[in-house]
Amino acid sequence: MKNRRFIMAFLLGVFLLNNSILQAQKVYFVDGYHGGKWGHYPSQYTRFIMDQLQQHRDWKLNLEIEPETWDWVKGVDPEGYERFAALIKDQSDTGRMEYVNPTYGQPYLYNISGESIIRQFAYGIALLRKHFPTIRFDTYSSEEPCFTSALPQILTGFGIKYASLKNPNTCWGGYTRAYGKEMVDWVGPDGTSIPTVPRYEMEALKPGSTWETIASYNSENFVQAAFDAGIEHPLGMCLQDAGWKNGPWLGTKGGDYQPTVYTTWRHYFEQVSTNRDLAKWRLSQEDIQVSLVWGAQVLQRIAQQVRKAEQRLLMAEKWAAMDRIWHQDPWPEIAFQRAWHPLLLAQHHDCWIVPYNKVDSVDWAGKVKQWTGAALEIADSVIAARENKRASVSSLMVRNVLPYGRNGVIDHHMTDSVIDTNLVVVDPYGKEVLSQWSEGGNGKHLLFEANVPAMGEKLYHMKKGQRKSTSFAQLNWEGDELIIKTDNHLMRLNANLGGVMTSLKLKDTKDKEWVDTTTYKGFNELRGFFYDQQRFRSSTENKASIKIIEKGAIRLRLAIEGKIAGHDFTQEISLTKGEPRIDVRLKIDWNGKVSIGQFDDEQLRLENREKAFYNDQYKLLLLFPAKLEGQRIAKNAPFDVTESRLDHTFFSSWDHIKNNVLLDWVDVTDQEAKDGLALFTDHTTSYAHGREHPLALNVQYVGKGLWGRDYCLDGPTELNYSLLPHQGNWAKAALWQMNEVVTNPLQSTPVEGSMEKVRSLFDFSKPGYQLTAMQYDQRDLLLRIFNAAGDEGPMTIHMKFPVKRAQLENLNQEIISDLTVINNADSTKLELQMPRFGFRTIRIKLQ
Repeated sequence: MKNRRFIMAFLLGVFLLNNSILQAQKVYFVDGYHGGKWGHYPSQYTRFIMDQLQQHRDWKLNLEIEPETWDWVKGVDPEGYERFAALIKDQSDTGRMEYVNPTYGQPYLYNISGESIIRQFAYGIALLRKHFPTIRFDTYSSEEPCFTSALPQILTGFGIKYASLKNPNTCWGGYTRAYGKEMVDWVGPDGTSIPTVPRYEMEALKPGSTWETIASYNSENFVQAAFDAGIEHPLGMCLQDAGWKNGPWLGTKGGDYQPTVYTTWRHYFEQVSTNRDLAKWRLSQEDIQVSLVWGAQVLQRIAQQVRKAEQRLLMAEKWAAMDRIWHQDPWPEIAFQRAWHPLLLAQHHDCWIVPYNKVDSVDWAGKVKQWTGAALEIADSVIAARENKRASVSSLMVRNVLPYGRNGVIDHHMTDSVIDTNLVVVDPYGKEVLSQWSEGGNGKHLLFEANVPAMGEKLYHMKKGQRKSTSFAQLNWEGDELIIKTDNHLMRLNANLGGVMTSLKLKDTKDKEWVDTTTYKGFNELRGFFYDQQRFRSSTENKASIKIIEKGAIRLRLAIEGKIAGHDFTQEISLTKGEPRIDVRLKIDWNGKVSIGQFDDEQLRLENREKAFYNDQYKLLLLFPAKLEGQRIAKNAPFDVTESRLDHTFFSSWDHIKNNVLLDWVDVTDQEAKDGLALFTDHTTSYAHGREHPLALNVQYVGKGLWGRDYCLDGPTELNYSLLPHQGNWAKAALWQMNEVVTNPLQSTPVEGSMEKVRSLFDFSKPGYQLTAMQYDQRDLLLRIFNAAGDEGPMTIHMKFPVKRAQLENLNQEIISDLTVINNADSTKLELQMPRFGFRTIRIKLQ
């Protein structure tokens, strides 16, 4: 009995000792604010923050505030602004404030181009330094899931040393995969790494919530679980919405662990969790588990407007740089700033997750239309700056803004009120090129073939002559099927099945059939669950008409007019001579009220994890059942390509989100990557695929979204997509380059007077590399080159102008090294090297 009492006393003592040790161990919490002028930020809120900091001396702040906010605060709250500016001067690891997201418009990142991400940081940092000259940027952290796999390379390029992958209190739009312990080395696709605090492997989604993990405040349960998992310095986080009146976050919930220390991320990385012998985590884009109301019409339009503006603006920068070199035109720096600033705001995460919320009396969707419209207007004015608008001009300069020579088709809009159709087009040497007249929605167009050198231009002339009237396409009906034969394709369209493509073969692989009709009817079938009718409906249920819109020497356009569930749709298929890509424009004219999705969410509460908008299997999809065995998926992301590990893309609840985001293209191949089918879109959206489900494009969801908002229709649905059957994997098929060709078309400009017949600025010696940016910084030319699909050996840039000096530099403009410049009599050579998915910025000083 004495032994038993002794043992019990001993165990009790051990328990009490351990408990006292546990209670004595410090844990940490990252508090702060998220928002800004456009998101949410009351006019006197800076003063409130300063008062709270003065009242709570142990409180520290991590800030994710839109940089434009400070232009506004300086005017509406000058006292708060001055107090803030004075306090943020202390940028030591013991300072009380750290700016952790300097992006201009707080974008999600994964849904925009890599170059747009760079501009988000560059313009945001520049504006913040204008207000607060001593500010440092050491850590990247966000309250929303604003992450993408290529961030390590971008962050380190701006001198940012640390990152966080946590967003514990605002997971409405998703979260990162739970992985690892206290800290990991996040490795990007190019091999760049950055010390990162992940969402811990033990950091579960909070029971009963659809927006939190258990790390949203330092509960005793969370802290104990972290200690049990071997996390020595547990850390919780909440960047509060600017406008909340809590002051310090902890204590407002109750039950938080003590002692908890408020910390800046900088202090935590540099003074608390200092071990750098870290496990490597090569984070995949699929480890960023995010979802929006994909397929909603409002989100489609936002994504289309943002995509069009960012592509056009980058093209305009290259255009202006070429004009500066060739014509000594001034660089329109102010104009580009006025274009980029609104575009960066249009990429704001709130535009995408709460598009119907009001901002400045207009909803976010309306602001996106305004902002992208302003950016497009400036970009178009830059491109048209040297255009001769005289109606009698008969010479056209065709320009190529890509770093490789191109054979392509020019679509030149004729503005004359009376157009002579007896015109032919000749190259600079008088040789006639193939041409064709085309009727468009905005008048007549002249199509002609052009061969233009890399980063160059070539002069063409229109003159009187007799054009060839033959068509490159042959069309024949065989029962209900239209057989189409071109220089690249042999396809069948079945009118009785709603116009779907029941067969597709290529000239180079005559025996290979690309369409699998075993389970589904063919390519381009529209299929979705209309929940008011409680059944799946398909475009194959009704016969369609197939009309010839255009049939010429260069292009064939067909219109498939059909119905789905009583609603009219038109699919316009365009085939171009010499082009294996199949371009399609879809328009659906809705007739009355429509409900598309898994079920009616009307009665669901906010806390319900299952929501109809998650499940793409029930949305209106375009199906592409490809005849490929053992299918594998690859999809591009900003500065990355993800080889998918998903068995299928479907999920129906918040706690099982999968990354099914389609940025520019998704590619399905057979198991050995011998053959493949690529799908390109004009906007960021989602795709569907599974072992028992074909590759599909999300076309429409109509129903409840986040916070019970009704995502409705307010007009026709219109989108563009392309199909490319190919051999090899995505790299061999040059899908990045194909996307560039679509988004940077050869463009013609009316000109007159004497000028060079053909010229080029530079070209790349190897395929697989992209010129993502070309711009001027005062007198220096800046090039950014991305290795999208090339090998990792040296590549050479052949320049047709003299170069005084060339330097590699980081994104923060710090010089890395000089490049060897070899100037010959008529050209200059630069050689550089980078890993696949790496990018390099070159500063060129011209002679």
